[in-house]
Amino acid sequence: DHDTIGLLARTADGRMAGACTTSGMAFKMRGRVGDSPQVGSGLYVEAGVGGATSTGLGEEVTRVAGSARVVASMRGGATAQHACEEVVRHIARLRGDAIRGVQVGFLALDPKGDVGAFCLLPGFTYAVTDATGATRVLKAPSLFSA
Repeated sequence: DHDTIGLLARTADGRMAGACTTSGMAFKMRGRVGDSPQVGSGLYVEAGVGGATSTGLGEEVTRVAGSARVVASMRGGATAQHACEEVVRHIARLRGDAIRGVQVGFLALDPKGDVGAFCLLPGFTYAVTDATGATRVLKAPSLFSA
């Protein structure tokens, strides 16, 4: 549903990198800056901890510095999966019923290569390529049903 592309990568020795880009929101307000260009919102990578990227309504991600929050959770011991779930649930708690119908999703990767993904609504797909070059396209679990 969104045109954001987030990329997280790791080398064999666990070094991490990330990138993200977006076409932006259709019919956006003049001067709007989404989450993609804001380090900590749309993308955040910390050496030795992991990285995260997001998609969806940028205002919701920016409000909580979403990707940095995912990585902070990983720094505190959470798995990549649990960290994504924690931040999506946090956004849902903050916004209450106003979040219904809004999509936000996170993808995370740790230095060991463990991946996490979680979103508010069904429909967030992501791809994982392993060291052999095999790629799997997966659907992220979601907090709400359609």
